[in-house]
Amino acid sequence: MDLSGAVWRKSTRSSQNGGACVEVADNLAGVILVRDTKNRSGGTLAFAPESWRAFVAQVSSRR
Repeated sequence: MDLSGAVWRKSTRSSQNGGACVEVADNLAGVILVRDTKNRSGGTLAFAPESWRAFVAQVSSRR
């Protein structure tokens, strides 16, 4: 999978003190990418858009 076109943004739920931060790229067709801000070369998780939406909905409902 070619990730070179990914446009990364810091998650709005990441901490503001530089600790627990993740970045999300949702601009590529058919995939949502997630990576650790502190370790960008450490790997990327890829999710189907439907799975990502279900995950976000579940986490949001627990606030």
